[in-house]
Amino acid sequence: MNIHAVRAIYLFEMARTRRTLLQSIVAPVISTSLYFVVFGSAIGSRIPEIDGVSYGAFIVPGLIMLSLLTQSVSNASFAIFFPKFSRTIYELLSAPVSHFEIVLAYVGAAATKSTLLSLIILATASAFVPLRIDHPLWMLSFLLLTAVTFSLFGFIIGIWADNFEKLQLVPLLIITPLTFLGGSFYSIDMLPPFWKSVTLLNPVVYLVSGFRWSFYGSADVGVGVSLAMTLGFLALFLAIVTWMFRTGYRLKT
Repeated sequence: MNIHAVRAIYLFEMARTRRTLLQSIVAPVISTSLYFVVFGSAIGSRIPEIDGVSYGAFIVPGLIMLSLLTQSVSNASFAIFFPKFSRTIYELLSAPVSHFEIVLAYVGAAATKSTLLSLIILATASAFVPLRIDHPLWMLSFLLLTAVTFSLFGFIIGIWADNFEKLQLVPLLIITPLTFLGGSFYSIDMLPPFWKSVTLLNPVVYLVSGFRWSFYGSADVGVGVSLAMTLGFLALFLAIVTWMFRTGYRLKT
């Protein structure tokens, strides 16, 4: 493995975060804090506990997952799209760097940034609501696994997109709505049977549920199912990335 190449790409992407600190870190933290103020304090005081957890604390895993998914996709998609846009992707593809090393560097940087942001949001949330984490190792495992999985998804979007509009299409019109409808702000057990069955078709439900279980020991679906779904997404996205590099899809044209 070309460690120097992986390290160079990784550090370059991490340096871009430092150059855009307000956009990359400060803005997501402030916007998430507003959710805690509005939902946790203003609305949460009028909502009874859910599974023995105050509403303000109940929404914390969902808000972290919302930020994690959107930031993982956005970071990875822009990271690979910009070299395509500036035509420097051909220099990278012709360099003595394997496809695996390219993906490892870009996806690793995107997952690192989204994970750090999620931990900052978690620390911020503790200032607004009382939190407990029953399974800290599982929490970190779900966090890292989801960050890597959806950074791969963002990498796929960055290769697929041929303009900035398409680059924002999936995060805005698919990821964010699915997260809002995936039990981030409520338990799907509160829904009527028909809508609960419909909601179970939303894959984000399993991500949010598993992550919430690591906090409070309760979940809308079994933690094993949540883990299996996450690993399934990871395998699917890995297969798609492998196919893209093998065929040169939107990379060599």
